[in-house]
Amino acid sequence: MELLAAAFSAACAVDHDSSTSESDARDSAAGHLPGSESSSTPGNGATPEEWPALADSPTTLTEALRMIHPIPADSWRNLIEQIGLLYQEYRDKSTLQEIETRRQQDAEIEDNTNGSPASEDTPEEEEEEEEEEPASPPERKALPQICLLSNPHSRFNLWQDLPEIRSSGVLEILQPEEIKLQEAMFELVTSEASYYKSLNLLVSHFMENERMRKLLHPSEAHILFSNVLDVLAVSERFLLELEHRMEENIVISDVCDIVYRYAADHFSVYITYVSNQTYQERAYKQLLQEKAAFRELIAQLELDPKCKGLPFSSFLILPFQRITRLKLLVQNILKRVEERSERECTALDAHKELEMVVKACNEGVRKMSRTEQMICIQKKMEFKIKSVPIISHSRWLLKQGELQQMSGPKTSRTLRTKKLFHEIYLFLFNDLLVICRQIPGDKYQVFDSAPRGLLRVEELEDQGQTLANVFILRLLENADDREATYMLKASSQSEMKRWMTSLAPNRRTKFVSFTSRLLDCPQVQCVHPYVAQQPDELTLELADILNILDKTDDGWIFGERLHDQERGWFPSSMTEEILNPKIRSQNLKECFRVHKMDDPQRSQNKDRRKLGSRNRQ
Repeated sequence: MELLAAAFSAACAVDHDSSTSESDARDSAAGHLPGSESSSTPGNGATPEEWPALADSPTTLTEALRMIHPIPADSWRNLIEQIGLLYQEYRDKSTLQEIETRRQQDAEIEDNTNGSPASEDTPEEEEEEEEEEPASPPERKALPQICLLSNPHSRFNLWQDLPEIRSSGVLEILQPEEIKLQEAMFELVTSEASYYKSLNLLVSHFMENERMRKLLHPSEAHILFSNVLDVLAVSERFLLELEHRMEENIVISDVCDIVYRYAADHFSVYITYVSNQTYQERAYKQLLQEKAAFRELIAQLELDPKCKGLPFSSFLILPFQRITRLKLLVQNILKRVEERSERECTALDAHKELEMVVKACNEGVRKMSRTEQMICIQKKMEFKIKSVPIISHSRWLLKQGELQQMSGPKTSRTLRTKKLFHEIYLFLFNDLLVICRQIPGDKYQVFDSAPRGLLRVEELEDQGQTLANVFILRLLENADDREATYMLKASSQSEMKRWMTSLAPNRRTKFVSFTSRLLDCPQVQCVHPYVAQQPDELTLELADILNILDKTDDGWIFGERLHDQERGWFPSSMTEEILNPKIRSQNLKECFRVHKMDDPQRSQNKDRRKLGSRNRQ
C-alpha cells in the first residue's frame, strides 16, 4: 500500500461536518427546523407544538418514502451543474472540516470533564445547545442562503439544506440517524459529480488540446493518459444512475446497490489506469526534461482559470484518489445504516467489491515497481557465500540500511574495554534477510542470510551511551545452517525500534492492535499529510485515524490505520492525539462493524465468483 499511497496522495476518510449535521439532525428530530420562518412547515401542516409528536412517532423509512413526492429531474441536475469545486478542492475542504470537527469534540469532552459531575443528568437538549454554540451560533436564527459547492468559501451543501427538502416536511418525519444517513449518501453523489467535472477537464483541457496532440507521439499520449476515456465514460454512466436514483424520491432509498454493481462489473477500468502509474510518472518526467515545447504548454494550460491553480499532475492522479475515496464514503454509509437490514447487506457487499478493486490497483502498481527494484538490487550484490536468488514474483523489499556491528564478546554486561564497531548493510525482504558489507563501486558483498521467519530480536537494557540503541539479532538458521548472533547498533532509538519491528513483525508492541478488539486504544488523527520516505513508513492523508502501537522518545510513532489496517512508522509531528475516550471507542466500534463478516463461507464464494467474472473480462 505504501508505494502506491506515496505516489498518489490517496483519498482519506470523509464525513460531512458531523457536529453540524448531527446538531441539525437532532434539531429536526425535535421539531425545530433550522431557520424556519413560519409556524408551520409547507407540505406538513404541523404547528410548532405538534412537531415533537411527529418526531417521536414510529414512522419508518418506508412510510416516509410513500409520503414524499419525487424531486423534478431538473432540480437535481441544476445542483450537480452548479458544483463549482474541482475534486481536489472538494476533498481538501472535506478532510479539513472533519479534522476541525474532531478537535471540537475533543475540546467538548475536556470541558465536560472539568465541569460539574452532574453533567450526565443535564437534559439532552441543553447539551446539544452547548455543543452548537462554538460551531455556528448566529446561523441558527435565520434561514441561510443555500450554500452550493460553487462557493469555495462556504461550508458544504447538506442534503437537509436543499429547498425541496426543507419545504417537504420530511425533516420532521425522519429520525436523526436516518437524516445523517441521507447526508452520507448525498455526499457520495455530489463528490462523484465533482470528480466527473475534474476528470472531464483533464480530457477536454489537456488531453484533447490541439497543440498537445501535435507535440506527443501516439505512444507517448497513450502512456501519459492511459485509458482515461474509459474511466470518464464509466464515471458518467455511474453518475447518471446515481442522479436517476435521487430523482425517484427526495428521500434517497439507497446508493450502495448501484456502487456494488459498478464495482463488480465496470470499475476494472480503474485497475488498468492505476497499474500504468509507474510508466505514466516516468513518461511525464521524461517529457518535461526532453521537450521544452511540452513543458511550456503544460505551464500555460495550468495557468488557465479553469484549473484553479492546480498542477497537471493532480489531474492525472484523480482516478486512484476517487476509487479509494469511494470506498471510504461507502464506509461512512455503512456506519449509519440499520444493523441487519437490507441496506447494511448492500453496503457490505459494495464495500467488499471496492476493497477488491483497490487491492488490485495496489498490486498492479507494486508489481511494476517491485520487479524493477529487485532487478536493481540483484545487480549490486556479490555473494561471498552460496548465491541466493533475489528476484522472485512473491518477494519485495521491506527495509534496507546501514547498522554498526559490535565485535568482541556477545555478553555486554561484563565488558570493560571500548567496543569496536564496523559497518554492515542489511537488505530485509518479506521472506529473507541478506547481510552485506558495502564495497567500492556501489556494490554489496553478501556474507550471511536467513529466512525472515527464523529471525529473533532482543533489546538490550540501558547500559550507558556506548550501548545506547543496541539490539541483538539472532539467526536461528543462517546461510551455513547454523545459529548466528549479531549485536547491532542503530543511529537513534527510533531507527533501532524500526529495525526490530521489521525484523520480527510479530513482536509485542507497547500498545495493542486493532485485531485485539479492545474498545479503547491510544489514537491520533493526521493533521499534516506525510509521504513515506522508506518502505517501513506509512503515507498519511489528512483526517486519517490511527491506533498507536508503539512510539519513541525522538518523535516517531508506529501506527495502524483504522480504515485499512495498514501499519507503518510516521513522525508524531504530523498528527495530534485524540483525547476523547468516547470518540476513540466509537472509531473502533465503527471499524469493527465495517470489517465484520456475517457469513464467511458465503463471502468466500462471492469473492471467487466475482474474481472469476472480472478475470474473464
